[in-house]
Parts: sequence; structure tokens; C-alpha cells
Amino acid sequence: MALTTLDPKTALIVIDIQQGIVQLPCAHPMAGVIDRVVEITQAFRRHHAPVVLVNVAGGAPGRNEQPRRLGELPADWAELVPDLDAQATDHRVTKRTWGAFAHTDLHEHLQQLGVTQVVIVGVATSIGVESTARQAYELGYNVTLATDAMTDMNADAHANSVARIFPRLGETGSTAEVIALLAGSRG
Repeated sequence: MALTTLDPKTALIVIDIQQGIVQLPCAHPMAGVIDRVVEITQAFRRHHAPVVLVNVAGGAPGRNEQPRRLGELPADWAELVPDLDAQATDHRVTKRTWGAFAHTDLHEHLQQLGVTQVVIVGVATSIGVESTARQAYELGYNVTLATDAMTDMNADAHANSVARIFPRLGETGSTAEVIALLAGSRG
């Protein structure tokens, strides 16, 4: 499905573009993903649309069958990459679960701004991005996913999210398409 529109109150949510995550082996070249994330982030700022920068600094408690990869983390593991050029106007969210809405102030912040739609980008497609998209959809936001501004550690998981899950949660498109809609709706 092609992108149709952006609501007048649309926010960008950038998931886990941080030092520890961008060093992991991924399905797509990380440099290109970061370039597109920076491009869309700058476009939202230029149009005075809300930007939310999310990082992960831990994991949810509980047992699972797959051992957690995370052992002792480097001191800068959760720091956002400098390319994002975090601004004072950006809202910062630190999460300890896969999705950015669980146990954070993100929903309340977006509600205070009157946001009705979110554009989501980042890493990992099938984990942080998909979980955040599911939560946003469940909370009633219109959801858009710029699929060329995300990647995953597993190519099959990325492809599954993009082809099977995201079209059920919202609309998908490219960074360029989102930026064009943003410019058209704010021009």
C-alpha cells in the first residue's frame, strides 16, 4: 500500500539508533540506514514536527528460552549516535522493554502535543520498531513506517515485519515518500 497522507500532528519516533545497537551485524548496511534516519529526522525538525529519540538501556524481566545476548555493556552502549544531533526540542525516551510506549511517558507526551500519527524508523525492525508500531496502533495512532530507514539483525525477520505485519498496522513507504508528504502537508 502506498502512503496516502500525514496528519497535521504527526511525530517521528526514532528507535534505538545508539552506539551499542549500530555496532551489531545487520541485514542492511548500517551507514545507509543511519543516513536515512538522519535525513528524515532533519526533515521533521525543519517542519517543526515533533521528534522522539528512543534508546534502550536494559531488558524486561522474565524468563525466556533464548538466552539474552547482553552481558556487561560498554559505558556508551545506550548513547545515541552523534549523527542524530539530538536537539533540546527532541523528546528523549529511555526504554527497558521492546516497545517505546511501555512504562514510559511517550503516550502522554504525544497526547499533550495532540499527535494523531507517528512515523517510526530505527533498529531492530522485528523487535523495537515492530513492538512500538503495535503499541502505537493499539493506542489509536495512525502508523507509518519508513522501511528503508530500518534494519534487523535477521533478514528474514525484517522481511516478515515489512511484508506481513506492518501493512496490518499502518502504511509503509520510503524515507523520500514520507519527506515528500511532510513537505506537502506543511508547505
